[in-house]
Amino acid sequence: MRQTAFALLALVLSGFLAACNTVKGAGQDIQRGGAAIERAADK
Repeated sequence: MRQTAFALLALVLSGFLAACNTVKGAGQDIQRGGAAIERAADK
């Protein structure tokens, strides 16, 4: 479980660094990352 959450976090962070160009985009990426972590924790 812990490894899965870490891998998901690493994936989200790499996507965040590669894709966000604006403050608005960064906020959306962070929100999506939080939602993905919540979904992984619920499993």
